[in-house]
Amino acid sequence: MPKIRLFCPEPLQIDQTVELAEKNAHYLLNVMKLSCGDKLWLFDNQNGEFEAEIVEATKKKCRLKLITQSQEFFQSPDLWLLFAPLKKDKTDFVIEKACELGVRKICPTLTARTNSEKVRLERLTAQTIEACEQCRRVDLPEIQSPLPLPKLLQNWPKERILFLMDESGKGTPIAQAFAACCGKKAAILVGPEGGFAPQEFELLQKYDFVKSISLGPRILRAETAAAAALSCWQALCGDWKD
Repeated sequence: MPKIRLFCPEPLQIDQTVELAEKNAHYLLNVMKLSCGDKLWLFDNQNGEFEAEIVEATKKKCRLKLITQSQEFFQSPDLWLLFAPLKKDKTDFVIEKACELGVRKICPTLTARTNSEKVRLERLTAQTIEACEQCRRVDLPEIQSPLPLPKLLQNWPKERILFLMDESGKGTPIAQAFAACCGKKAAILVGPEGGFAPQEFELLQKYDFVKSISLGPRILRAETAAAAALSCWQALCGDWKD
C-alpha cells in the first residue's frame, strides 16, 4: 500500500496525468527518494483520494498518472472550532488536532487576553494541508480570517449553537450538553491562556445561542481543552458514534 500522501489543488480523476509543483516534486524525488513506478496517494478536496504512479521523474519534474480511486470524497461533520491564537507551537497543536478530529471550519478569535494577535493565514493553511495529508482526510477545513470576539458574536448564525468552554466549572457537564444537542449545527469556543476577561463572560451570557459547558474539576490548558472538547463531541455527536 502506498504510504506517501499529497494534496493536489487541481481536480482529479482516474487516468489523469498530473505534474506536481516543484516543492512536491523535490519532496518525492530528492527527500523520499521515489522514482518511476512508485505509487502514492493524491487528494483534491473535491473528488476524493486517488492512487497515483510516478511515470516521469527528472531533477525538477515529477509526473504521475492516477490509477484508481482509493477514497470517495466526503465532508467532515459540521463542527466549527473557535480558539484564541496561542504561542506558535501551541497554535500548531490546535490546528493539527482540529484537522485530525474532523473540524469543518477553524475560526481564530481575538480576545482581551489573546497571547498572539499575529495570525498568518498562509501558515495556517499550510498546516491544515500537512495535517490532512497525514491523517488521510479527504476534505480540508475552511480557515476564517481572525475576528475580535464581539464582532464574531454580533454576526453569528443564530441556528448554530456555540458551546463555551467555561473554566469557572459552572457550565453543564460536557457529555450532558452535547447529548442534548446532537443533530444540531455546533461550534466550540475555547478561550486564551488566562481565560476570558470578566466583560467577555458577561457579553457571552447575553446570547441565547451560547451554551456554557464544563470539562470537569481541573483547569485545562487551552490547547488541551480544544482537543478534549472536540473528542467528546465526535464521540457523542460526530462520526465516531457510528
